[in-house]
Amino acid sequence: MRQMADGADSFLRQRDRAGQLAAWGRLDVALSEFRRFEAEGRTQEAIAGYEGLAKAWAHGSQLLRAIVACKALTRLEPAHTRTQALIAGLYARHAEGPGELTSAEVEALLDRENPALSVPLFSLLDRDAFVALLDAVEVRTCATGQTVVREGEQGASMVFMVEGRADIVRTLEDGSRQAGPSVVEGGAFGELTLLAEGPRPAGLVAAVPSVLLELTRERLLQVSGRHPLLMRVVEAFCRRRAVDNLLRTHPMFSLLPYEQQRVVAREFRLQRVEAGTTLLTAGATGDAVYLLLRGRCTPYHVHPDGHETPYPVLREGDVLGEISLLLDKPVTAMVRADVPCLLLRLDRSACERHIFSQPGMRDALMRIGAERLRRTARVLAERSLPEGDSSV
Repeated sequence: MRQMADGADSFLRQRDRAGQLAAWGRLDVALSEFRRFEAEGRTQEAIAGYEGLAKAWAHGSQLLRAIVACKALTRLEPAHTRTQALIAGLYARHAEGPGELTSAEVEALLDRENPALSVPLFSLLDRDAFVALLDAVEVRTCATGQTVVREGEQGASMVFMVEGRADIVRTLEDGSRQAGPSVVEGGAFGELTLLAEGPRPAGLVAAVPSVLLELTRERLLQVSGRHPLLMRVVEAFCRRRAVDNLLRTHPMFSLLPYEQQRVVAREFRLQRVEAGTTLLTAGATGDAVYLLLRGRCTPYHVHPDGHETPYPVLREGDVLGEISLLLDKPVTAMVRADVPCLLLRLDRSACERHIFSQPGMRDALMRIGAERLRRTARVLAERSLPEGDSSV
């Protein structure tokens, strides 16, 4: 009896210490407290500890932490389902009528969420799809300085930052490394790799000890085969994050009032094109603005004899087609996809309705377009390309 009491006291002390560490923001250390029980063969006590943490975090509005604890729990007891059901009951979308959500309904629900957080990717799902996604993600822990995602590698997964911080890093043309913004708790990185293959344009390095959840494209495709809603939610989530970044940073959109930006955001559409597809045709009227999300495109000057002279390559994050719309001029260069590409497209009609119709916007955008043309003309002069060429 005495030994049993000592064991119970040990478990309670271990659980309390784990809870305290978790409250201090040390999820990885908190979980390690119960891994000690695993190492000692005290499996049932470890299961009870993980279940307690999962429930506490779930009820405490810490969904990602709750998922991590639940993953540890089901690793030891694969048949365990009650904690998954509890988390899904708290966070999954409760069905409102028969049938699955359409893409338009997903977009409408996403409008009500905070697009800066990764949690909507879970909370827009119904219970079955939610549990399937919970099963599909895997837990990763990274030490300070450890590479989470390597720049240039073929992207095949996205990560959710549960706890910690990681810096986005890029290699510049001179070979130096540039640290960009950080991915912090609740943030996500690499989501576009779920929709289209290609090398990662940036890497991710842990700045402090970090815990992450990773979703691979392979697991996503497996789950979405049974739950098509998941792919619709992923596409809407990726589109929204890319649009928000574009609206915040590109001068054509950043001049708009916030409420008008939200209206424009709903007009963007994801578009996939195969290698060799012509996106813009020289001499034609521009019909859309494109943001290149994944892939690579090349603009060409087409000579009267049909000979093509390439411009600098357009890469992920580049915008094309806006100068033709801003200045109401024909497109001056052909743009062709070099590889399969994923883009955001905003039609001319949407620009006319929501951007050019705003008081003072057309004049301001004309000035931006004229300055872009002057800069492009200087570049072309340096490269000795034919006179009269300009930005696409």
